[in-house]
Amino acid sequence: MKIVVKVGTSTLTYENGQLNLEMMEKLSRQISNLQNRGDKVILVTSGAIGAGMGKLNIKQKPKTLPEKQSLAAVGQGLLIELYEKFFNEYGKVTAQLLLTKDDFSIRDRYLNISYTISNLLNYGVVPIINENDTVTVDEIKIGDNDTLSALVASLIEADILIILTDIDGLYNKNPSINNDAILIDIVEEFSDKLFDIAGGAGTKFGTGGMYTKMQAAKICYNSGVKMIIANGKLDNVLNRIANGEKIGTTFIPMQNPISSRKVWIAFNASVLGKLVIDDGAKNAILNKGKSLLPGGIKYTDGEYSVGDCVSIVDTNDKEIARGLINYTSSEVDKIKGYKSGDIEKILGYKNYDEVIHRDNLVIIS
Repeated sequence: MKIVVKVGTSTLTYENGQLNLEMMEKLSRQISNLQNRGDKVILVTSGAIGAGMGKLNIKQKPKTLPEKQSLAAVGQGLLIELYEKFFNEYGKVTAQLLLTKDDFSIRDRYLNISYTISNLLNYGVVPIINENDTVTVDEIKIGDNDTLSALVASLIEADILIILTDIDGLYNKNPSINNDAILIDIVEEFSDKLFDIAGGAGTKFGTGGMYTKMQAAKICYNSGVKMIIANGKLDNVLNRIANGEKIGTTFIPMQNPISSRKVWIAFNASVLGKLVIDDGAKNAILNKGKSLLPGGIKYTDGEYSVGDCVSIVDTNDKEIARGLINYTSSEVDKIKGYKSGDIEKILGYKNYDEVIHRDNLVIIS
């Protein structure tokens, strides 16, 4: 079984920002035991900024990107050094991978990461992954390790993603302010309504709250990966989950997940433009499994080239799909609203009847 484990800053650190060494040791022991029984485990870890705060005795998380990057630069080495020490006690070798959004959005790099991780797992190594906070800027920033862990789980076609946090799972309302909040033990079909009950950012040291975990759940749902949110401080939580015990909130993936290529289009490729389509084209895409033809396009926005990923939205600006486009933005602007048979007359050539072929189009549910 291939397992991705994500552990958040709130689980790895104390309130003062110092690393919780006991928690790191327990986590390393549990992952080592899973490997011993034949599982392949990847660890996606937060904590670099928190470790830097503790090292420099800073009490409040800075708000500016340069300050955060400086703390990550201080803390990342400390974090991986401790992991290496703990895993080494159980005879395990670790490898560090620091990733950015470009590593997922650029197809060649995306595939290369997949090959690298697969080889590491075949060698019996525990890959330890974090976002490369020291160099990322907003344009290449994934943003949170919940999303990163889901992208990794999708990338390697994991069986399960386990997100360890400081609460027991997803509740029907915020449990910190509602005493009658009820834990949702299973979600059998993902719905965007789940975002409505998800909160904002978590602790002062963490980046992601329950909202980002719902973003991760959406990726996993479409990718065919089971996801579980559980309290990381429960005794032996990883081994108990791996042995089938029901803990936290389980998100069941869709029965017929989309292909890995379409997962990349939907959740990884950089969106470089937008097409506004009419109701007829919307119905053809959503209900009839059709490609997007030029006649259904009302407006185009952004600058993009052939093969780039664009967003398809309805007249209410609600995104319904994404796809890899067959024409440039200037070409689409000329042929929008016309029939496919008119393309050659307008442009002087015609490479495709479709602006986006169905094989390169993914519905965003």
